[in-house]
Amino acid sequence: MQEAAPAPAAEPGSSRAQAADERPSLGTLAWRGVWVVLLIIADLWSKAAAFVVLEDPATHLLRSCPHGHRRLHLLGPDTGWLTFMRSENRGAAFGKFADYPHLLVGGRILAVLFLVWLLVRIPARRRWFGVAMVLVLAGALGNLYDNLFLERHSGETFGWVRDFIDVYFARWEWHFPTFNLADSCITVGAVLLLLSGLEGDEAAPATGGASSLSPPPR
Repeated sequence: MQEAAPAPAAEPGSSRAQAADERPSLGTLAWRGVWVVLLIIADLWSKAAAFVVLEDPATHLLRSCPHGHRRLHLLGPDTGWLTFMRSENRGAAFGKFADYPHLLVGGRILAVLFLVWLLVRIPARRRWFGVAMVLVLAGALGNLYDNLFLERHSGETFGWVRDFIDVYFARWEWHFPTFNLADSCITVGAVLLLLSGLEGDEAAPATGGASSLSPPPR
């Protein structure tokens, strides 16, 4: 019985060439950067605009809960489950780590650096994974801007994150923790990140080209 011929050794440069093909193009990186900047601008503008409206004495705000929170009801006082409410958060989600500002802000900076590193390495074919990273990075930078560049409160090292979107149900006296556009980006990005795990990788193109079809040596 004729023995099977040994499998040909992989060419040394093939793995490097394939890795280079996986890297996103400059155009893809540019578009990702543009979307990150646009989302940050939208977040910062919405925070500033909402706080101007909520701090204006002419704005008709309602005290719509026993805790005395003054809200701007977007859908009317009777069906005002979606409201704007001025809130400053010195912690993370749900106010966590408020007593550890250096740990919180330092963690956000490290997270941003890691997300940037990921974003420049995600292949263009991983479209939804790339979209998820754009959203999470934009949200992280939007909140980090408040920490680093807003005016500090007395005795505080970092600025507080501005929140204004409040989902409140007066009938049950319950409301979801106030959030902002940056938080929404992070949440949607996290969901897309989970769903992107179901995104199948396209088959890599076969290497070798015509040489793989050449007759074996005699």
